[in-house]
Amino acid sequence: MRLEDEIKQPTFQSEVHKAYLNVVYTAGWLGQRQTAAFKPYDLTLPQFNVLRILRGQHPLPATVALLIERMLDKTSNASRIVDKLEEKKLVTRTVCPANRRAVDIRITEAGLRLLRQIDEDEQANPARNSLDKLTPAELRQLNNLLDKIRA
Repeated sequence: MRLEDEIKQPTFQSEVHKAYLNVVYTAGWLGQRQTAAFKPYDLTLPQFNVLRILRGQHPLPATVALLIERMLDKTSNASRIVDKLEEKKLVTRTVCPANRRAVDIRITEAGLRLLRQIDEDEQANPARNSLDKLTPAELRQLNNLLDKIRA
């Protein structure tokens, strides 16, 4: 559906204004779909993001600083997210032997199993399902345009 129809606004100040609103609206739309998709797994999008980062590091540990550096949402509180994941037994936290002020964070086998389950569940991947509407060339163009915006 067109942005004009979604937000009930027939005109915009400029194409720049419309494009900006379109990116913001679409990001929110994708976020809402992901929130709903992760609800059955008792995960938030930032928790899922941290688990994916830890899976990428596995079997090596990560630090909170590394998580913050790699997280998609830089405003998320990584320490609090790790606390929640530790309560769920999806990650472990141990004092780093080389630097007692640092904490090593690792994904557990339960965390890896949960990510495999989510990967296999097509309903848990609304972004991928939404982007299936685009051709490979359109996806490359979209990626290039989004990268150019942030450059």
